Amino acid sequence: MDFNSSITPGFCPDCGSILPLLSMTGNVTCYNCHNSFNEGVFGAMEVEYTIHFNSYENKKTDQLDNRKAAEEAADGPVIIRRCPKCSNDKMSYATLQLRSADEGQTVFFTCTKCKFKESENS
Repeated sequence: MDFNSSITPGFCPDCGSILPLLSMTGNVTCYNCHNSFNEGVFGAMEVEYTIHFNSYENKKTDQLDNRKAAEEAADGPVIIRRCPKCSNDKMSYATLQLRSADEGQTVFFTCTKCKFKESENS
């Protein structure tokens, strides 16, 4: 087989096998064909990523939209439960199984207004 026409970084140019990581000497030996190569066989294996974040420029600022945005940013489903800190009527919740399997789950409540957090073992 001749892989020289399409050398891919990290693969043996002679047999196409995946090359092991570089050794202390700066050379790498293919496990399949036993040929030895310098670090240039890895080529430019750097990858560049671009992360695009959502834009909030077009959001309206009236009170109704702010309330809806707070509920959308909640940590889970929104329920009617009074916050002990600010007396808000709505809290979101999330559940996790933190204790052993034969015991109940732990419910985490978050106020949609002041972001106060409390937990309850069910």
